[in-house]
Amino acid sequence: MSEQPTPTATAHVTAPYGPLADALKTAAFGTACATAPAQSSVLIEADDTGLTLRTHDWETAVSVTVPTATVTQAGASLLPLAQLTKTLKAMVAGETKATAARTTVRLAGDLLATDHLTVPVAALPVGEFAPAPKPAPTAAHLDAQDLYRQLQRVIPAACTDDTLPTLTAVEMTLTGSTLTLAATDRYRFAVADVPATPHPDHPATAPKHTLSALIPASVLTRLSTYLKTCTGPVGIAFGTPELTLTVGDTTLTIQPRHGVLPGYGALFPTTADTSLTLDPATAQRGLKKCAALIAVSGQRDSPVTLRWDDHGTLTLAPRIGEPDDLARIKGMPLPFTTLSGPTPTARELHANPRFLADALAAFAGTDTVTLHLRNPKEGSSTLPPLLLTTGTRPTGEDYRHLLMPVRVS
Repeated sequence: MSEQPTPTATAHVTAPYGPLADALKTAAFGTACATAPAQSSVLIEADDTGLTLRTHDWETAVSVTVPTATVTQAGASLLPLAQLTKTLKAMVAGETKATAARTTVRLAGDLLATDHLTVPVAALPVGEFAPAPKPAPTAAHLDAQDLYRQLQRVIPAACTDDTLPTLTAVEMTLTGSTLTLAATDRYRFAVADVPATPHPDHPATAPKHTLSALIPASVLTRLSTYLKTCTGPVGIAFGTPELTLTVGDTTLTIQPRHGVLPGYGALFPTTADTSLTLDPATAQRGLKKCAALIAVSGQRDSPVTLRWDDHGTLTLAPRIGEPDDLARIKGMPLPFTTLSGPTPTARELHANPRFLADALAAFAGTDTVTLHLRNPKEGSSTLPPLLLTTGTRPTGEDYRHLLMPVRVS
């Protein structure tokens, strides 16, 4: 009978609890999908470059350096991340937040110690940890908050049906000085642009050269909670096939999905018959009232209706009740300013309230949202989509959202 490998943990470091706990919290992004014990653990590497924490769950890999740590003996330890995090938190229990943050933690292989307590942690054999591929060279840099804001706009449009894996991802495409984010669930399409500064030494930074990766929206949702508090530049690298984001002392490497999104260039109109601006906050208030009335009615699949009357007044109303009731419902007025084309009259557009809510939420913090309308083609049964943009043109400035209207009988 062969002997089982003996766990060896040889990293010796000291670090303040606060920065160490923050680093472990970031490292946890790389264990969200882990099933094997080794990949649910954190690899602690101590050498002459400092302390580095590594995790890898096959979908996401995280590498975090801890600049405030001191290496007292080079080595490596593989420790269960959840147990390590909870043990450290317990060892500073009873202290004020400030005192806990500056408490010195000492790790000697698999032994944790503070000035008050010494506790062992169950180590795993270091050799069982499967490391992530080496990141590709950085292709460009983005502003962390620009990337975060545009991800929040695009992610809600991604499909949540796992039987359509390609559509459950966000397409990230770098072309010259622009990173374009795109997502769709077949009923809407969101596209956002993030300014990028190409890395001068990258071999593929020519203006017409394109680098692309299809990144799971679920991964980006988790990582966006980290980006929310980040400032400064984010390096982006496109490997074969991994995509890597580098933020300060943290490197995030993500395994992309296979395939590409459906081509959307032809879906987005470049002209409009009428363009008008709305106040997004007013439209959101009206939509919340309509959604609440739909919920009360029990007709949860009912759309909301944007209606222009014979005088060109725009209202937003829930489509609920019996057919005879629809004519008696009066919607909330939505003031608007026509930018181009005639003001619509005697026209209705029906939309999924949840999809419209996501679209309007993408314009939170902006003064106006521009609505672009196209007239139905004579003899066609296809309804023209509703296009919302941050700019006054259908091409938008940095964000555009295509919403397919709901057909009603």
